[in-house]
Amino acid sequence: MKKLFIVPAIALALSFTACGGSENKTETTATQETTTSVEEAPAETVPGIENVELSNTIVVEGNDQMKFNTELLRVKAGEAVELTLKNVGSLPKESMGHNFVVLKSDVDVATFASEATAASDNEYIPKTSLSSIVAHTKLLGPAEEDKITFTLEKGVYTFICSFPGHYGLMQGKIVAE
Repeated sequence: MKKLFIVPAIALALSFTACGGSENKTETTATQETTTSVEEAPAETVPGIENVELSNTIVVEGNDQMKFNTELLRVKAGEAVELTLKNVGSLPKESMGHNFVVLKSDVDVATFASEATAASDNEYIPKTSLSSIVAHTKLLGPAEEDKITFTLEKGVYTFICSFPGHYGLMQGKIVAE
């Protein structure tokens, strides 16, 4: 008699599983479609960008601790960006000079920085890599500043200080939207 109850119970469980399984399959397909459309979005997301004020007039400071005062900038694409770099340190330019170099989005930062190390005659801006640069300031000593103006298309750009050994700590992103 127990066998008579077990067989219908198993059949009932299988029918519920089969019905539920097709619902899950539909949900999975819908999720995959949503994921596909998200992956097709061309914009690169940068964590924390929503907390950064949108401004095309920017002041960035470099200091003796090999740090910029910001690692993330947000600008309006297609409009002129006016950026002022200030060296707020006190160490001499020969040992702690700073510049601000905006690189094109497809540039390998480590390769560029390696080439820059050999360009002391041009303030660490390698002449062989000028096509990799959107804009750059001059190399600054203590209490000096330089202003540059440039325009960016929509995208994400890396900025660095190209003084030897600085790019590892002195770099960030500019998001043009």
